[in-house]
Amino acid sequence: MAIPLLVVLLSLAKGTGETWAHLTRYFLLRYLGNSLVLVGGVGILSTILGVSAAWAVSRYAFPGRELVVKLLYLPLAIPTYIMAYAYVGFLGNGGTLVRIEEMIGLSPSGIDFMNLGGLIWVLALSLYPYVYASCRVAFSGLPASLRSASALLGASGLRYFFTVALPLATPAIVGGVFLVTMEVLNDYGAAKYYGINTFTTGIFRTWTALEDLRSATYLAALLILFVLVAVYLSRLARGRRSFVTQSVSGSECSARIVARGWRQWLVVGAVGTPLFFGLALPLGQLLWWVSGEPAWGISFSLAWVGLQSLLVAIAAAVACLVLALALVFLSRWNQLDVLRPISKLSVIGYAVPGAIIGIGTIGSSQLIVDFFADNYGWRIGYLFYGSSLVLLYAYAFRFLAVAYHPLEAHCLKLGKPLAEAAYLLGDGKLRALRNIELPLLVPAMVSALFLVFVDTLKELPLTLILKPYDLNTLSIAAYTYAEDEQLAKAAPPALLLILLVAIVLWSISFGKEAKR
Repeated sequence: MAIPLLVVLLSLAKGTGETWAHLTRYFLLRYLGNSLVLVGGVGILSTILGVSAAWAVSRYAFPGRELVVKLLYLPLAIPTYIMAYAYVGFLGNGGTLVRIEEMIGLSPSGIDFMNLGGLIWVLALSLYPYVYASCRVAFSGLPASLRSASALLGASGLRYFFTVALPLATPAIVGGVFLVTMEVLNDYGAAKYYGINTFTTGIFRTWTALEDLRSATYLAALLILFVLVAVYLSRLARGRRSFVTQSVSGSECSARIVARGWRQWLVVGAVGTPLFFGLALPLGQLLWWVSGEPAWGISFSLAWVGLQSLLVAIAAAVACLVLALALVFLSRWNQLDVLRPISKLSVIGYAVPGAIIGIGTIGSSQLIVDFFADNYGWRIGYLFYGSSLVLLYAYAFRFLAVAYHPLEAHCLKLGKPLAEAAYLLGDGKLRALRNIELPLLVPAMVSALFLVFVDTLKELPLTLILKPYDLNTLSIAAYTYAEDEQLAKAAPPALLLILLVAIVLWSISFGKEAKR
């Protein structure tokens, strides 16, 4: 599974391309600077939005809280590039805001949103649910004894938040911000549309416009280094501190209080800001566009594109689940400790941007083509090279970690006693797996399937690079129309994509957890 990444690293030995000197002189510092500003700005803003919203719904009781808890997840269903299109359509010159102002007699005030600040705002509103989801679990699990002890020592609610609750939630915050950072580095559609030069857009431009794959590979290698630094910093942020609290049941957690006075307005702002700017505004803009495109909205071509997206996402989810199960259980069954770290090498794809995986996958596919052509004179390699198998292979590498980690965590929770008891009663490993362990893993397997399904449905860079000519997806359809400045026609596929992702997120993220 790590072959695409290894191909990128090994290809560095071929040297730089013809345009590398031009890139390093005029663009490299710009790529680096913009990427750093984006990571820092989006990380800070998404942390503020996610932590404040998580604390508001975990600490305070207010009317409609159960619904708000669910809705705060839904901006994750809106891909970043679709959020970017919606904001330009609403705030830009000739946009919805200008039309509203003209209708009520005000002078038009179109806002230039296609800049670095606008991109930070859009990415943070799309990605803050990563921080919100992890922090809500951390805050909801804090025992009531911590709040009681703080109150006895004279700490106010604000001081309790900053000195007790927030430090204990550090692993959750770091984990959420790490996922946000990976998504920012992977973003292509929003940055390309806003005209912001980042490493990912630079890789695409060098590869396609300049036709210099070697220089694009060197840019990819630098981005891999960027990712490794991010991984190191995420681990450094935690250090060797312990964040263990007493395991508590729901009844032992801190009781929610009714917000009054100025706290009530803070709670409204904490949950209302991301809901309005991250959900209501972009959805409203997309619906406004759809209302003007009724013929396209009900076309059979859109249904066919949606069906292709579903089939590709389902195939990728099943492939990742099978591979994740194999990694988890073959690692448990093997008796050589030196081989166990190999499974970790297979799941590093989620920390690698899609553009890099695309370059590595094409390079490794070309090796297959050359092997059969040079040694046997067969052109069978081209059947693999130009098919959907390459895209599914790349999806498996990119999202294998999404399926692997929930399964591994559930297996660690179950332990080995049940399987070992089955071995003592005469069952083999495969029979014990089929009859005992897999039935107990059904919830984790379902979650893994759905999570990979959602990520595949939203993926843009990898799909742009590797999709066959006769395959189209909702993400590609929305991006293509937006690139041609046909934003109204980009709305129907965007809304259908959001609807599918929202249904999946609603079904896996809520339920019992929403009642905590």
